[in-house]
Amino acid sequence: MKTPSFDRRDFLKLAGAAALPGLPGWAHAADAAAQAEGKATFFANITSVQPIMDAFHKATGIQGEYSRISSSKFIPTLLTEAAAGKLTADVVQAPLPMLEILKEQGILAPYRSPAAQGYPDWAAKDDHITLFGVEYVSYLYNTQYVQAADAPRTYQDLADPKWRGQIVMANPANHASTISWLLGLKEQVFASEDEWLQFIKALAANKPMFVASFGPTPAPIESGEKRIAISMPKYIVTKAPAPLAWGPLSGPLLGSARAIAVTAKAPRPAAARAFIDYWLGQEAMSLLAKDVGEYVLAPGVHPPIPGIDQVQVKPVRDLSDAELQRWGREFGTLFGAR
Repeated sequence: MKTPSFDRRDFLKLAGAAALPGLPGWAHAADAAAQAEGKATFFANITSVQPIMDAFHKATGIQGEYSRISSSKFIPTLLTEAAAGKLTADVVQAPLPMLEILKEQGILAPYRSPAAQGYPDWAAKDDHITLFGVEYVSYLYNTQYVQAADAPRTYQDLADPKWRGQIVMANPANHASTISWLLGLKEQVFASEDEWLQFIKALAANKPMFVASFGPTPAPIESGEKRIAISMPKYIVTKAPAPLAWGPLSGPLLGSARAIAVTAKAPRPAAARAFIDYWLGQEAMSLLAKDVGEYVLAPGVHPPIPGIDQVQVKPVRDLSDAELQRWGREFGTLFGAR
């Protein structure tokens, strides 16, 4: 997600499933136009998806070309290329708010994939954007340094003074996903705003170490430098065999919705639709869950993380720019972060 340092409109000015019954194998049957186009380019901020690119090519005969763009560069890169008439992406993937910005700028094309059948109703309510997962957040610990009996059992336990100086998290002053997650706790976990605010103050009093994003959060836990990471359970898969565990096992786990879309001026529109169909299908979503640890919306598919299939995972509310700016300032003050 974008950083909350200035308004979305000002930024834009500056930056310039499940298989269908009766149709076995439909996701693998790219039409002649898609075959003729030969490849689909995929711009994304998700990691470790080359196995899906390879499987897409094997299943359809169409080459999938993947370019990862970090969250901080995603919007400016696409807007700049689109403004210059040089956007090469056929398909784009990012957290929902980013794709909504691109939709506002006319960069996305409408497409409803049949592969989204069986997804939650809220995942495909937009003709231009399909949600396929949730960037779920909780906390991690290293079982070599923290025994399960001693680990936090609830979010409230993160405020226990015994974790003072032992927590790592993305900077709550400017990391939009963390800002949204903290507010999600207020709206979906804590019984009252006062209870939540006391938690925030106590968590800040534990003097967390701040890093730029979720990506660097597991390293201090793996090394034993810190004991608790406010992070994503997916790293239990991608950092294996590191002895990582997650909590709270009672949930809920909250996070930003992940989304995918076809670009309006896709150089290869038929291949783009074929890629979306494959991506949302059972095979690709199973790879994404199994190999990358992602929480996906395809029915019956879960990452190989003990207990994840038993916990509720919910998307957080899409915050406005004003909310992100306001709470970034507030958290910066409360946490002593910049």
